[in-house]
Amino acid sequence: MPYDVFNGDADGLCALQQLRLHQPLEHSHLVTGPKRETSLLRKIPLVDPTEITVLDISLRANRSDAERLLQDGHRLTYIDHHNSGPIPEHKNFISCIDTDPAVCTSVIVDQMLEGKYRDWAITAAFGDNLIDTAKTLAQKTNLSSSQVEKLQELGELLNYNGYGRKVDDLWFSPEELFWKMQGYQSPLDFYGEAPEFLALREGYAEDLRRAEEAPTIFENSNLRIYQLPDAAWSHRIVGAFSNLKARNHPEQAQVVMVEKPERAQLVSVRSPKIHPVGADEICLRFEGGGRPAAAGINDLPMTKLEDFKQALIQRFCV
Repeated sequence: MPYDVFNGDADGLCALQQLRLHQPLEHSHLVTGPKRETSLLRKIPLVDPTEITVLDISLRANRSDAERLLQDGHRLTYIDHHNSGPIPEHKNFISCIDTDPAVCTSVIVDQMLEGKYRDWAITAAFGDNLIDTAKTLAQKTNLSSSQVEKLQELGELLNYNGYGRKVDDLWFSPEELFWKMQGYQSPLDFYGEAPEFLALREGYAEDLRRAEEAPTIFENSNLRIYQLPDAAWSHRIVGAFSNLKARNHPEQAQVVMVEKPERAQLVSVRSPKIHPVGADEICLRFEGGGRPAAAGINDLPMTKLEDFKQALIQRFCV
């Protein structure tokens, strides 16, 4: 039985949605998790060789398991936009990796399918905070401005749902949300009919209200750092809050940190929108990852906090 492995955020969901609307699978194993749970290939057990489709998770974080699966005879189709590191040279590894800052995984799938389900790609691009990319794609459709606004809200809410310390923190598990989405050819129908959409809208509004009260612990004209407490709502809103601040202050790098009980911080970094590079470089230095415009660190020890702040200042303020 084939496996579909995907990030639990808007991009992973909408990428798989496009693929399975185009090529339905009667039976497949879904492997996913909250957005920050990226080492997903390790969840695939010892099974007979099969087809494995991987969407929107970093190859860098999954390389050893990808190599294991290839050695076991599996065929991997890897579609992603994150910093990948070296790409395996293997006859059963199909690489569709594009790290262009203006591209997300759903846009890659849209290109592969020649725009067949483009509304879902637009939704994902909005969710990944690629506003210009989403609007450029929308110009190639017959969508009205109000419809585009609906896709933007849906994308942002699907992305918001992906964040959390564990699946129980999310309003809906990514598997549950994907199966709900499969009942809709168009994201506009999901927007107008799915009760899950209204639940996400309400949850997002309350979590954002709390985040707006968070203190700023560093700020200048180039960089702003926020501190959120260790709470389920903080972990849910950290990505959406980072994206919102990046859009509202395009000249600044935005960093949102969330306290963790084990004397560490979860970190979300957004490069300035006017020059969206550098986030992945910094996070990789502290055992994180991501892409040039947006990256993160799951566990930044408090002992490394000052080094991290200085790295941010050197990258974005000098």
